[in-house]
Amino acid sequence: MPNWTFLSNHGRTLLCIARDPGIRLRDIADTVAITERRAFGIVNDLTQAGYVVKTREGRRNSYQVQTHLPLPEASSPHRTIGEVLDLLADTAAKASAVDRTAE
Repeated sequence: MPNWTFLSNHGRTLLCIARDPGIRLRDIADTVAITERRAFGIVNDLTQAGYVVKTREGRRNSYQVQTHLPLPEASSPHRTIGEVLDLLADTAAKASAVDRTAE
């Protein structure tokens, strides 16, 4: 097994948030195999860059990924965060299923 991952910790954290907008930092840390302090820093990085909007709901935070924003890589300026998340997390299928149940 390789000692590296395909996605960065920032990418993996963004995937966690896309899959569960109400996820706790502790759960992000466990999933990504980082400390809670590092998870906090990554979520702050993503928030400050505008890729995630954080909303306080009682004692917990809820997150919303700004899927319309372009990837930060110069090599893919025409791809959005949402397009990548749709491929990796199957968020489009989940969103359409939620829309159908709301009708």
